[in-house]
Amino acid sequence: MAKITFIDVEGEARTVEAEPGSTVMEAAVRNGVPGIEAECGGACACATCHVYVEDAWREKVGEPEPMEEDMLDFAFDVKPSSRLSCQIRVREDLDGLTVRTPARQG
Repeated sequence: MAKITFIDVEGEARTVEAEPGSTVMEAAVRNGVPGIEAECGGACACATCHVYVEDAWREKVGEPEPMEEDMLDFAFDVKPSSRLSCQIRVREDLDGLTVRTPARQG
């Protein structure tokens, strides 16, 4: 299991456990993390699971694929650290990953 910390706009942190092979979005939904709406259920067809990956994790998480970049056009307040959490696959080496949720979803 990998631990992932979600920090909301007020600075409240919630750490959840995620099964390797699942996505960061699935871990958020399973654990009721506020701020992750996941309207499309992880199909990369909306931008309601938008997160900001903490700088220390950006290289390890990787860059978005072109389809994800296209969907990020619909997200609110996109930054260089923006990713769709449905596109971040959990791996053992992501244990400790920290992401922030935006003030609102797209």
